Amino acid sequence: MASEITYAEVKFKNESNSSGIYSDSATAPKEKPTLPLSKPGRPSLLFTSLMAVSLLLAIAFLAAFIFFYQKYSQLLEEKKAKNDLTYTELSCTKDDSPIEDKVWSCCPKDWKPFSSHCYVTVTGPASWRESEEKCSSMGAHLMVVHSQEEQDFISKILDPNADYYIGLSDPGHRQWRWVDQTPYNESATFWHPGEPNYDDEQCVTIKYRGRSWGWNDVLCSGKQKSVCQMKKIYL
Repeated sequence: MASEITYAEVKFKNESNSSGIYSDSATAPKEKPTLPLSKPGRPSLLFTSLMAVSLLLAIAFLAAFIFFYQKYSQLLEEKKAKNDLTYTELSCTKDDSPIEDKVWSCCPKDWKPFSSHCYVTVTGPASWRESEEKCSSMGAHLMVVHSQEEQDFISKILDPNADYYIGLSDPGHRQWRWVDQTPYNESATFWHPGEPNYDDEQCVTIKYRGRSWGWNDVLCSGKQKSVCQMKKIYL
């Protein structure tokens, strides 16, 4: 008896796609939710603005520090200069003082008072620069003329046969300057007629000529007498 063979119909389905999807979904990590990002540029702009403000504040602070440091140094130098000066005797007058709680205005002995200043003549001949150094060593400077009254006052205590340096000089191009930085006022000058006349004569003396006192430009290296001026001392 012959054996019977039965063939069953077998159908194969292509499950590669489904299996692949399953595999990927099974093995792939879950994606984390992403937070919405702020618009680019805003944090950078804020940071730049803060840096700019900080830089400006630093510059302002540095400028203020330098300014006050210079003022403080100047005050210390002035205080030191006053402490270094010793006057054995003062000549004082009781009058209306421009400083509160101060009733006496004083000048060192042998100095002449006028308005708010004291004056003395230095008879030892010296150059303009040496004369200014002599005045500086006494806490003064070469005389600065502010008015006709001051010019007339100082003229009365000078020797008509001598020339006296004052604190006016020309650093170049006839730009006259006072040693105390007082502005040069052409309407309050007392040049002799024809003066100043030579560009290389860059320093000034007060001298008597033609029955009157006036200014004359001279060489700064010349040896002349001088007039020193300082502010009054108030007590």
